[in-house]
Amino acid sequence: GKLELMATLKLKNNEEFFRVVDFLNRNLKSHNLMFGLTKKDDELTFSIYEV
Repeated sequence: GKLELMATLKLKNNEEFFRVVDFLNRNLKSHNLMFGLTKKDDELTFSIYEV
């Protein structure tokens, strides 16, 4: 399937965000949503995709 980027949000680095993304992916997979988190330097980018 193709991933369609729906939204992004830039955040300050916090290791807890990785747990939140994992939680969202496990619980909202059946709603055709996928969440991502990328780290660059001291900044995180949180992304929401429609599968």
